[in-house]
Amino acid sequence: MALSRMTVVIRGGGDLATGVAQKLWRAGFAVALLELAQPTAIRRSVALSSAMADGASQVEDMIARRLEDPAGCQAVWEKGEIPVLADPGCDTLPVLRPSIFVDATLAKRNLGTHRGMAPVTIALGPGFSAPEDVDAVIETMRGHYLGRLITKGEAQPNTGVPGELGGKTAERVVHAPVAGVVSHRHRIGDQVSRGEIIFLIGGTAVPSPLDGTLRGLIGAGLAVHQGMKCADVDPRPAGEVDCFTISDKARCLGGAVLEACFYLGRQKGLSF
Repeated sequence: MALSRMTVVIRGGGDLATGVAQKLWRAGFAVALLELAQPTAIRRSVALSSAMADGASQVEDMIARRLEDPAGCQAVWEKGEIPVLADPGCDTLPVLRPSIFVDATLAKRNLGTHRGMAPVTIALGPGFSAPEDVDAVIETMRGHYLGRLITKGEAQPNTGVPGELGGKTAERVVHAPVAGVVSHRHRIGDQVSRGEIIFLIGGTAVPSPLDGTLRGLIGAGLAVHQGMKCADVDPRPAGEVDCFTISDKARCLGGAVLEACFYLGRQKGLSF
C-alpha cells in the first residue's frame, strides 16, 4: 500500500529517473512516470521508460506498466507496480493530482516545469532555479555536492563532459553521425572492440570508439538526428561493469529526492 496513498509524478523514466522512482516506490509513495511516446534513453536495461516500447519493464524489484489512460493508475498501484504514461507535456496532472512532482528528465533546461504543478516540486540538475521554478533543485554533478538539496539557487552548470569511466569521458559516448532510423548489431551488455559495428543508422555503420562493454544503446527503430547521443561503451574490465542494476549515481539522486519529499512536504503541511 502507498504511503497515505500520496502520489508522486516523475517527469522522465530514464536510468536516473528510475533510481528516483525506486526510492520513492520502496518508501510507499504511489509513483507514476510521464514519458515520451518513444523514449530516447540509452541505458534501457535500467530505465523503466522501456515499458513504452515493450508494454512493461522490470528493473530490479520494480515493474512498470504502460497505460493509455491515467484512469488506470489506481489498478496498477494496487498491484504494487508503477504506471508509465506517454505525456511529455504533463497534460494528465489534473487527473493524477500529485502531492509531489519531480522533473527527472535531465534535459539540462526547463521544459515547462513550474511550482504550480503540485504542492511540492523538485527538479534534478541544471536549468532550474529554486524557489522561482521549483521548491528545490537536486545537484547532479558527480563530486562532493552530488545529491545536495538546493532551496535557493541552481545546480552547477552542465559541462557537456560525461563522467569518467575507466579513464575515459567524452570518447566513450557515441553520437549519431547522420540522421536516420536505428537498427542494432549488438545488445546492451555485449563486449565490443574498437572499430566493431555496434549499430546502423539507415545504411550508415556506427563503430565502437573503444574496447569495452556496451553499457547503453538507443532503442531499435527510433529515428535519430545527427549528433544525438545513441550509445555508451564502458572501457573498464568486464567484471567491473554492471549494465543491469541501478547505478550509484541514480541511487544517490533517489535518496536526495526522498529527503526533499519529506523535508519540503512537512514545510508545506503534507501529511505522511
